[in-house]
Amino acid sequence: MLNATAPARPNKVPAVTLVFWIIKLLSTTVGETGADYLAVNAGFGQFVTVAMMAAALAVAAVLQFRARRCIPAVYWLTVILVSIVGTQITDVLTDSLGVSLYASTAFFGVALALVFIGWYRCERTLSIRSIDSVRRECFYWSAVLCTFALGTAAGDLATEAWGLGFKFGVLAFGSLIGMVLVAWHLGANAVLMFWLAYILTRPLGAALGDLLTQSPDYGGMGLGSTLTSVIFLAAIVALVALSHLPGTRAQAASNLPLKELP
Repeated sequence: MLNATAPARPNKVPAVTLVFWIIKLLSTTVGETGADYLAVNAGFGQFVTVAMMAAALAVAAVLQFRARRCIPAVYWLTVILVSIVGTQITDVLTDSLGVSLYASTAFFGVALALVFIGWYRCERTLSIRSIDSVRRECFYWSAVLCTFALGTAAGDLATEAWGLGFKFGVLAFGSLIGMVLVAWHLGANAVLMFWLAYILTRPLGAALGDLLTQSPDYGGMGLGSTLTSVIFLAAIVALVALSHLPGTRAQAASNLPLKELP
């Protein structure tokens, strides 16, 4: 637990507003399309892409941990790189090592559960309103990485192995997020609902990315990974720039008030 006499530190996670969820969804899609672009279009292959993005993520993580407050540009850069790395980890396991999507989904689900258990046992909370120490930040980013890897595996399992397809995948995962929102409005635990929504935005973003990029012959819209990545990255940059402007941060009616776990 944190020392009660230690000075309070600023929370290192942006306030959870509507803009937060929009950027989160865009970043998950960029994780899918960006990983495909680097591995396929740019010709780097999966293993080189993982190595490159892991190195970039390490640099971004250093900047994030060294920052004394939440800097939206650094935070969202880290999220995007985590998204790409998490996507590539699952793709390498599935495409290169032959691990079944059932096994990878189960593995990352267990890994995420263990992170949450360790986090709660040490800190007695899973709320992102209190990411104000190095240890809590380590738990937080470990959970984020696991959610991206889990969401990729679960999304591929639903849209590919189960034959749900991209369009129905978007509808299915979008509907699940809608159910989470309704449950939160009805009084369900806000921390639990936040993490459920955070996990579900990953397969939703992946299905959306595939729907936009894949050829119409495979049920997509044929925009390609390059164009889709550029459009979504531009939208992220614009929204992050907006978050730096005075008076726009997180105090609007779209805030999601997170409650501490009992």
